[in-house]
Amino acid sequence: MSSSLQNKGNRLPASVVPFRRHEPGTQPEYLYPAYRATRRRAPSQPLIFLPHTLSEVTGPIFVHSDIHPNDNDLTVQHPGEPLGERIVVSGRVMDGDGRPVSNSLVEIWQANAAGRYAHAKDNHAAPLDPNFTGTGRTLTDANGFYRFVTIKPGAYPWRNHENAWRPAHIHFSLFGPAFVTRLVTQMYFPGDPLFAYDPILQSVPDERTRQRLISKFDLETTKPEWALSYRFNIVLRGREATLFEG
Repeated sequence: MSSSLQNKGNRLPASVVPFRRHEPGTQPEYLYPAYRATRRRAPSQPLIFLPHTLSEVTGPIFVHSDIHPNDNDLTVQHPGEPLGERIVVSGRVMDGDGRPVSNSLVEIWQANAAGRYAHAKDNHAAPLDPNFTGTGRTLTDANGFYRFVTIKPGAYPWRNHENAWRPAHIHFSLFGPAFVTRLVTQMYFPGDPLFAYDPILQSVPDERTRQRLISKFDLETTKPEWALSYRFNIVLRGREATLFEG
C-alpha cells in the first residue's frame, strides 16, 4: 500500500485486498548457478521495494464476456485436430485457508506434442503443429474450479548445459484482484525422468514444495476412450502454497 494513502488516513475500499509479498525463504534464490540464465538476471545489489499506489492494487476485473467459448479447449481452436495425446487439466484455486478463489483469470501456455512453442524465437528442430497454438484461458467458477482440454506437451532442449532438456510442463498465470497480484508457475507431469536433471525444478530447495508443482493423475475426471486427466490444485498462500516464479 502506498505510504501517501496511509499518511492521509485514507482507507482502501472493502473490495481491495492489499498485495502481500512472499515471506523470505519461501522462494528459490535469485541466483542459482546451475540455472545459467540466473547468472545474468540475478540482481547484484539489494532490492528496492517501491510502495504500491491505489491504482496498482485495484483492477483488473474479469468477467465471462472476456472469455471466448474455445479459450479453455486448445484442441478445437483451429480447423483441424492437433497431433499428440489429448489430456484434461483441471483443479481448484484456493487461498491459504482452503477457501475457493472465484473469478480468477487462469491462463496457460505450452509447447506442442513435439516440444516446440509456436513462437518466432523457438528454433528447436521439432515440427510445428498448424492446429495447435498452445495458449488458453478461463475463469475459475464460484467454487474455485478451472478446467482445460489440451495436448500433453513434449520435452525440449534448452541449451542451459550439455544435453539439457526441460521436463514436459505447462505454464500457468493467475490474476488476482490487481495487476500486482499476477502469479506465474509451472505444472509438471508425474514420473518424468528429467526431473533430476532440470536446474529450474531443482532450484526449489524443499522436496515437498517441488512435489506441489507436479500434477496428479486423476482417474475420476478422465474421459473414457477420449482423454487422460491430471489434477493440479493451486494454493495461493500458507504452508501448502504452490511455488510461484519471482
